[in-house]
Formats: sequence, C-alpha cells, structure tokens
Amino acid sequence: MKKIVFSLLLAAQVLLPFPSIAADTFNPNLLLSDEELTDAFSLELGDIGEFLKMGSLADYRTIDIDGKERYASEIIWRAGQRNGINPKFILVLLQKEQSLITDPDPSERQLDWATGYAICDDCSKDDPKLQRFRGFAKQINSATLEFKLGYLADLEERGETVVGFAPGKAMLIDDTVVVPANNATAALYTYTPHLHGNRNFVKLWQRWFTRAYPTGSLLQNAEDGGVWLIQYGKRRPITSRTALLSRYNPSLIISVDPSELQVYPSGTPISLPNYSLLHAQNGDIHLLVDDAVRHIVSMEVFRSVGFNEDELVDISDEDLAAYELGNPITADSLYPQGALLQDTSTGGVFYTENGVKRPIVSPAILRTRFKGRQIVSTSPEILASYPRGEPVLFPDGTLVGVEGQPAVYVISEGERRPIVNEGVFAGFGWKWENVVWTNEASVLLHPVGEQLSDTRVHDDEEDETDVQVAVSR
Repeated sequence: MKKIVFSLLLAAQVLLPFPSIAADTFNPNLLLSDEELTDAFSLELGDIGEFLKMGSLADYRTIDIDGKERYASEIIWRAGQRNGINPKFILVLLQKEQSLITDPDPSERQLDWATGYAICDDCSKDDPKLQRFRGFAKQINSATLEFKLGYLADLEERGETVVGFAPGKAMLIDDTVVVPANNATAALYTYTPHLHGNRNFVKLWQRWFTRAYPTGSLLQNAEDGGVWLIQYGKRRPITSRTALLSRYNPSLIISVDPSELQVYPSGTPISLPNYSLLHAQNGDIHLLVDDAVRHIVSMEVFRSVGFNEDELVDISDEDLAAYELGNPITADSLYPQGALLQDTSTGGVFYTENGVKRPIVSPAILRTRFKGRQIVSTSPEILASYPRGEPVLFPDGTLVGVEGQPAVYVISEGERRPIVNEGVFAGFGWKWENVVWTNEASVLLHPVGEQLSDTRVHDDEEDETDVQVAVSR
C-alpha cells in the first residue's frame, strides 16, 4: 500500500463550512444508525473543543459528576467514553434541547437542563424531585446513561424499550405510523416521543455530521447491495450491471451504511448503458449520450452511422422525458458516439465528437475516461479540419495526484478538491490503489475547488430547541 503524506493539515476538521447535501431529508423510520449512536471514539477531545467555539461553551467550566471542575469539552468527552455514547450525539442533543452549541450567551437555566433529561411537557423545572438531575454535567451523564444502560440494554434483553418502542414494531406518533428500523431509532423515540423533536435531531445531525460525498461518488448500500451515483446533491440508483460497467469504474464503489444514503433525495435512475439506441413510442429513435438523448432524424442517417435495428431498446414517453434533449444527429454529424483519433505525425490523441476535437493531455486521462475504446490513426491534415475544443478532463469521482508531490485530490464537477489528510481519505472509504498518479498539467486542467473535509458544520441557520419526555427507569 502506498503511504501518502498530505500537504494540507487542519487542526480540527469539524469546523469546516461545507455545502449542504440537500434540504431537510427526514425518514421517520430511520433516525440514526446503531453504530453512530455508540461510536464513543468518533471525536477527540480537541475536536470537541474546536466544535464548541461556535458558541460560548468552549470557555465554559463547571463541576463534573466527580466533583472536579472541568471544561465543557472534557465533560462531554468523558461522558461519551464512560457511557459508550458518541460525543457527536451529545453535541446534537445539547443543541436540539437548549441551543447550547450555538448560543453566544446561554442562561443558567439552559445549562442546568442541558439535555432536557427528566423534563416532560407538563413538568416544572422547579419540582424538588427533579433537582438531583440539575446541572450541565449531571444532565449529560444521565442522558447518556439512559441511552446505554436503559434503552439499549432493554432492547438487547427484552426486545423493546420501557415504553414499548422496538425495531419492526409499528407505533402511532403524532398521527403517523412509525416503524423503527433499528435500536437507535427506537431509543430516540423513547427519549423524544414525537416527530417534531426527532426531525430537529436529524436535521442537526445531517447538517453537522453527515459526509457530503462529492459528485461522481459511487456508493453501495451495505445492507441490500444497491449502487447509487451521487450527483449534484442527489443519489441516482444504478439499476443494471451493464449501465454500471458502461459508464463507471466499479472499483471505485464505496460501501456505506444505509443512513448515509438516506440524506440524499433520490434522482433519476441510471438503467441503460451509455450510447443505447432508444426507440420511442412515436417511432422516433434517439441515441443516449450520458444523460441526454439525441434524436436521429432519419433511418438513412441511422444506417449511415452504422447502427443496427437489432440494437433498439423500447422506451416509454415517461422514461424518455427524464432525459435532457441533446443536439439532433443529422447527415452532417461527425462521430456522434465520439471517436479517439491519433495524429500519425505527433502521436497526440484527441477525442472527437460532433466535429470538434478535444486534446487528451496524458495517458492517465485516456485510460481513466476511455478504457477499452479503439484509437484510430488519423493524418494531421484530417485532424486540422476539426476545430479545437477544451481539453478532456478526468471523470468526476476520480482520485488524482501529481507524481512526486504529496497532495491528493478528488475530481468533482470538473474541479479538483483537496483531501486535507489521511483521516479524511480513509473516512470516505477510498482506497490508495485507486489514486491516479499523473503529470502536473493533467491535474491543473481542473480548477481547484473547496477542500474536502469529513464532516460539515453550518452556523448560519437558526435551530429549534425541543422539550421532550425523558423516560427514566
């Protein structure tokens, strides 16, 4: 395995602003994966401290449950480690309940009831029976213990929580039938038994802690094996093996938990191989090129290009309408499927389509984008007759680096996005053997984009707090 030393290092990855994946995407049956709830090692102590700089908690000190004064970051980290609960979960809970992560000047009351533990809609925070749960550290400790030794333990031992929530068991919540998909979801509904609060939780989790996979990523559902293309903030199902193999490199597929896919709205399915010949219901014939259909204006043109009627695939008007309309293919259209032409004098290779030649500046781009395509030797005189277009770029989703340099990038929407360190590289599920090492000119063709971090934080939106019923044992 090739060891990479990245040139871009950040003190804390959790505070990098990052584009939103999508608007609030809420699946009431799957709020959080079991692994995410109990990943106590997801953040280091320093990461938590950096995260808390969004509000006032970075400098907040108070008494921990052992009687010692500590910073809020250490209280959160120690509770996660001690009780086996993800510190990211604690951060979201603090924001969901009292807006403590972003509030620049929280009240003592907000701090005293930080996680909303033991407080119900009709409860008074001044009730003497509740005072033993009062205090920032006590709230965090009690809430995390309740999840680990209460709800999750009950689910493991009895198959349901103290109030009856369980995976696969339908429950009516706010007039909506909810069937928790896993233990974490059942536990969250036990803590907050209504949709509004859990929607806020999911909204915060997605905004802060869900990876924003770049356009071009191929993600495979670890449970059912389905493969999806992430493209412009949506997930597009790839519904046939031939479509996958004709368009993408299957070695780039990343296995992910279903929860990582749920945050993306579904896009148009990818079901047909590239350059399929589509036979519409009205008799028209179209050539599929990526996500566009090009109308072949006549059967004479169809045959002159070398197409065969046996290759036609029937398509409904509804399915056809899902594609963009490309330029029609006429008798004057040259290489409608594209062709690789090599200058017999210089050896340079061009991708020619619709009468325009585009230079390919390196063998790496040629291999990555046109693997298996035939190259046609062509005289300089013929090539000179075609106008020159923009150079061919690496496909979206390609991992690239310049030979002899440490930086690694992922190509997304035509840009090269720096991957800030090895932890981020591993966190996205990439493999070192898939990095394409090439010359500097090939990489510099792609303008530099936003650096890629493992998590995202937005501090420019107002968050709703929530009052819930914390069911104590």
